[in-house]
Amino acid sequence: MSYDLHTHSTASDGVYTPAQLVSCAHESGVTHLALTDHDCTDGLFEAQAEASRCGLKLIPAVEISTTWHGKSVHIVGLRIDPDSPELKSGLARLQSQRLTRAEEMGRNLAKKGIMGSFEAARELAGLGMITRTHFAKFLANQGLAASVRAVFDHYLVQGKPGYVHTEWAGLEEAVGWIKGAGGVAVLAHPQRYKLTGSWLRRLLTEFKYGGGEALEVVAGSANIGDIQASAFAARRHGLMASVGSDFHSPDHAWLKLGRLPELPDDLNPVWSLWDE
Repeated sequence: MSYDLHTHSTASDGVYTPAQLVSCAHESGVTHLALTDHDCTDGLFEAQAEASRCGLKLIPAVEISTTWHGKSVHIVGLRIDPDSPELKSGLARLQSQRLTRAEEMGRNLAKKGIMGSFEAARELAGLGMITRTHFAKFLANQGLAASVRAVFDHYLVQGKPGYVHTEWAGLEEAVGWIKGAGGVAVLAHPQRYKLTGSWLRRLLTEFKYGGGEALEVVAGSANIGDIQASAFAARRHGLMASVGSDFHSPDHAWLKLGRLPELPDDLNPVWSLWDE
């Protein structure tokens, strides 16, 4: 079996529709896929229809934005009930915050002479949510940076013209939404937060205390050293292990659907909770 428990579609900031994502994952040999769009579950119905057609096991999931001690931390909820009232209410709040942030980003960029960014980002998003990635694509298309990644570094991170500070859900609050929806809370891509060892221990301690159960040990952007460090952290804190490519687009050559290293043998995989 091949698991990929962290992916994105056009419902948030991916380039494939939910059906296309499932089809591509199936063709890539993935047997169990989690669609984890940012702060929304809108793509799950379409994804499930395609998964049923091709014989892939879809794990209903979401990636929730949280703010922890001023840092943005992402929590993946696996095997959730998307109709959970508490989860739906929480995600609706975050979606509203995303729209407000996008409008302010557009105003900030306009002050720097970059006009029409909000309207362009909204068009790129289509029926999905407007994210920073849509702004980055517009700015890259305008020739303002060499790549989408470079746009983030020059325009959309803290201290840059398009940055807007946003207070997302609290860490324990988001974990509570996931648990209330019958799901498993996973701390996503821990190495990306660039925390010191003591701050990472503090994060994982609070995460587990609040009901978190797993750590994304194998992430698409992680190198061997990252995986070893995350595996050590999972052992130290008694957390199960998850794997996920964080796939958004085939343009990201280093983030391939299902092309993930194996988990260390001594770790307890998160899917052991529901495999029959």
